[in-house]
Amino acid sequence: MAKKSILNKKSLGFLEKYLNNAAPTGYEWEGQKIWMNYLKPYVDTFITDTYGSAVAVVNPDAPYKVVIEGHADEISWYVNYISDNGLIYVIRNGGSDHQIAPSKIVNIHTKNGIVKGIFGWPAIHTRDRAKEEPPKPDNIFIDVGCKNKEEVEKLGVHVGCVITYPDEFHILNKNNFVCRALDNRMGGFMIAEVARLLHENKKKLPFGLYITNSVQEEIGLRGAEMITDTIKPNVAIVTDVTHDTTTPMIDQKKEGAVKNGEGPVIAYAPAVQQKLRDLITETAEEKKIPFQRSALSRATGTDTDAFAYSNGGVASALISLPLRYMHTTVEMVHREDVENVIRLIYETLLKIKSGDTFSYFD
Repeated sequence: MAKKSILNKKSLGFLEKYLNNAAPTGYEWEGQKIWMNYLKPYVDTFITDTYGSAVAVVNPDAPYKVVIEGHADEISWYVNYISDNGLIYVIRNGGSDHQIAPSKIVNIHTKNGIVKGIFGWPAIHTRDRAKEEPPKPDNIFIDVGCKNKEEVEKLGVHVGCVITYPDEFHILNKNNFVCRALDNRMGGFMIAEVARLLHENKKKLPFGLYITNSVQEEIGLRGAEMITDTIKPNVAIVTDVTHDTTTPMIDQKKEGAVKNGEGPVIAYAPAVQQKLRDLITETAEEKKIPFQRSALSRATGTDTDAFAYSNGGVASALISLPLRYMHTTVEMVHREDVENVIRLIYETLLKIKSGDTFSYFD
C-alpha cells in the first residue's frame, strides 16, 4: 500500500509561488520573504544576515544546535556590455549554461521593473554548416528590440543588471515537478516542510533546530560560510540536488548510478561525518524509506563542505534530491523523491540526541 502523501494543497501552493519568484545569486531577498512567511506559523523566531541568508529557529534557547539546510539562489546572467547597435552581451552569475540560451526569453531586472528580452541567434539559413559556431559565452547576446545603446539605457538597462529566465513551475505526467531553479529552491521547500510536519505532529526536539536557507551557493558556498559562523551548530544536515544519470550522454562509470523516483541520495565523502551518515542510512532502513548512494571525491560541491569545515569541525551530512537537466529551465524531480527526502530528514531529527558528539572515540 502506497504511503499517504505528505504534501498538501497549501504546501504545493507555496512551492509554486516560491519557484516562480526570481531569486538570482546576490538578489535572493524576495524569495526569502516568501519562504519566511510560509514558515512563520511553525517556528519560534528568525535570524537573517547582511547578505540575505534566512534561518527559521525552533527552540532557540537550547545550547545544542542542529541545522537542516538548503540554498535559496538560482543561476542567472549579468549585463556585461551594450553594443552601439543595442545588443546586450552577458557574463555568468553562477553556472549558467550558454548552450541553452539561444531563443530563450529573459527578464532583465532594472530599477524600473522587468525589461523583456530574447537571446537571439542567427537563423539556420544564414549559417555555414562547414564553419558553424556553437553557442559560447562570448557570442550569445540579448535583443530587447532597441536600435541603439541609448534606447537600451532609456529602458533602465545598464551594466550589472541581473538577468533571469521566466520559465514557471508545472507538473509533468502527474508526478514530475518541472521548473528552472529546482536547484536548489527544492531544498528550501523540503526543509520548510520538515518544520511544518514537526509542528503539526507536535514533536518536541531536545535541541535547537535551525532551518537554514543560505544564499550565494552557486558562486562558491558563500552564504553557508557566513551563516554557519553565526549559528555555530553542532550538527548540519544539508540537502541539495544531484544528477539523475540515466539520461543520454552521461557516463555512469564516471558520474555514478542515480535515478529519479528511486529515493534520496546519501553521500559518501570526506566532508560527510560517517557516524551521522550511518544514523541517516539506518533511519532510512528502519522506516523503509528508499534511498540511493553516491560517492564524491574530495569535495561534495555543496554547502555541506562549508558547514563541515567551519567552527573547528561540524558533524555534517548530505541528503540529495535526484534531478534531471540541472542548470536548464526544465529541471525535473520526482514527487516521491521530494516526499522521501522530507521524511528522511524528519525521521533522522527524531533520532538525534542533544549533546551527541558523533565522536569516533566514545
